[in-house]
Amino acid sequence: MSDNADPNLQLDTILAGDCVERMNALPAGSVDLVFADPPYNLQLRQPLHRPDLSQVDAVDDHWDQFASFHAYDCFTRAWLAACRRVLKDTGTLWVIGSYHNIYRVGAILQDLGYWVLNDVVWVKANPMPQFRGVRLCNAHETLIWCSKQQGARYKFNYHALKEANGGVQMRSDWYFPICQGLERLRDVDNNDSKLHSTQKPEVLLERVIRACSHPGDVVLDPFFGSGTTGAVAKRLGRHFIGLEREQDYIRAASKRIDAVVPLPQEALDWPVPKEPRVSFAKILELGLLAPGDTLRLGNREVYATVLANGNVQSGDQVGSIHRLGARLLGAPACNGWEHWQCVDRATGRLTSIDDFRRRARAALYGTGGPSEVCPAGDTQVIDEDEPELRLLL
Repeated sequence: MSDNADPNLQLDTILAGDCVERMNALPAGSVDLVFADPPYNLQLRQPLHRPDLSQVDAVDDHWDQFASFHAYDCFTRAWLAACRRVLKDTGTLWVIGSYHNIYRVGAILQDLGYWVLNDVVWVKANPMPQFRGVRLCNAHETLIWCSKQQGARYKFNYHALKEANGGVQMRSDWYFPICQGLERLRDVDNNDSKLHSTQKPEVLLERVIRACSHPGDVVLDPFFGSGTTGAVAKRLGRHFIGLEREQDYIRAASKRIDAVVPLPQEALDWPVPKEPRVSFAKILELGLLAPGDTLRLGNREVYATVLANGNVQSGDQVGSIHRLGARLLGAPACNGWEHWQCVDRATGRLTSIDDFRRRARAALYGTGGPSEVCPAGDTQVIDEDEPELRLLL
């Protein structure tokens, strides 16, 4: 496990106090990943009751109450600016919210220079019902994932996520239950009620941390609460820094994290089978395609001729299957294996040239290729200028 953390950081600890003041005291550019679950500013004005008249344990904590939208915006701008200062240039920030606040947070993110990479919808498998029957059941929350600025290089374990998703590209809709059962911390001094009203499930944090950090990285949570971020980070071999004002939460989170047992080294990240690289030139050497063959670009009436050196030519333009494909599509990048097609001599049908690559791997290495495993921690930093080309080849 690599560990390149700033020696001036207080790692694997909870820092008590105001999150902005605490972040402003941290070294600039020292954090690899920020996960923020800020107050939602629900603005509840009266208790909520179920049809049987029992009261709903809703979010009515003092820390979620603001005098106005302006006050909430000022607070949001201050903590997001502090996060941006401590975040490494290769780091990313995730922030979660509901319809009450996420749109205000998103606008401020962009105003401060963050670059939004995705929004993710956490679809709740077991949402709280809409007891009054006057609105839709609120069954999701939204996460915004962003880098420090447009064009920044950032960590993203694309292939590990894909492998964990059954070999299918990870989507932006995540289906998890809300925090429940033994995972939910309880306040034994208050009728065993929920200790924290917005505690997030560990499975949600696990996906975020695995996706955007490597073992030994530093994960910061400016609204530490019940300590979910710290518990998951410790289990996955990451360092954490938690910022929290409420002493009850600090005590509970500390006890929770102390009980966490880190995973063994070999289990810190999802293993990713690494298929052997096969070049387009090797396809020609094996006779699966031949110089002079015609390729078609997807469903377009755009064609190219295969050259003997492994490049392809369309008109007076020459390049690799990837770069020429990108130019002809007018796109920043192109996975040529998926976009170019050629007539299969055996069947007479038009097929993706990726099919020829699969045949080449089978001929060279046997069906499926060698069983080499590459840890997700080896994933390279992604360049936003050409992400698909870097990720998919």
